[in-house]
Amino acid sequence: MLPQLAAAVPSTVPELVLNATPFSKVVLVVLALLSLSSWAVMVSKWGTYRRTEREARKFMADFHKCSRLEEVASLAKRSRPSAHTRVLQRALQFLTETRTVSDGSGAPATLSASQVQALRLVLDSETNGERDALGTYIPFLAMVGSVSPLLGLMGTVIGVISAFLGVARGGSGNLAAVAPGVAEALIATAFALAVAIPAYFGYNIFAAKLNRFDGELDGFGSEVIALMAREGRI
Repeated sequence: MLPQLAAAVPSTVPELVLNATPFSKVVLVVLALLSLSSWAVMVSKWGTYRRTEREARKFMADFHKCSRLEEVASLAKRSRPSAHTRVLQRALQFLTETRTVSDGSGAPATLSASQVQALRLVLDSETNGERDALGTYIPFLAMVGSVSPLLGLMGTVIGVISAFLGVARGGSGNLAAVAPGVAEALIATAFALAVAIPAYFGYNIFAAKLNRFDGELDGFGSEVIALMAREGRI
């Protein structure tokens, strides 16, 4: 009798998963899908951020070598499209449009204080758009990190309830009868933590990178305005 009972008790994680309740299995499947999705987002974002940072360093190195606005405009045209080039082109476009409206001759003209403020707002809007584009799917990692433990806890609670109901139906209340069911139920919580912890790490890392990039792009906008001021455009 004892050997048969020992053989029926799950002793490995795969056996615990296979012997889990149907509801717990559904929870595990959902957690597996969330895990795959979060890892796909993290791998994709890691490549995107590395490429963005590399392009930003190269462009800023070339930008700091330019001393005139015409050189910067030429740099924007021949450089690879990036967040920095789009912000720069937006500033140059605003300058051209404002100059044309001011005198209609196309000759250099200084911007008024209200126009400079409008330029700052335009650059902020462009910067926010680049930030939103780069930050796509990052909130998903935060959602996975917060929802996964709750799903695991729900699967565990349901599994424990089923285990105790099984003990009640079997009429046996010893530890050997209760422990397997509780162990099966706890698999959901363990799996949920394995999903949530990497997602939390990924979210914090990419959120920090995004904030740093946003600050660098905002500072770049200020440098463009400063270059215009040095040339007497402001």
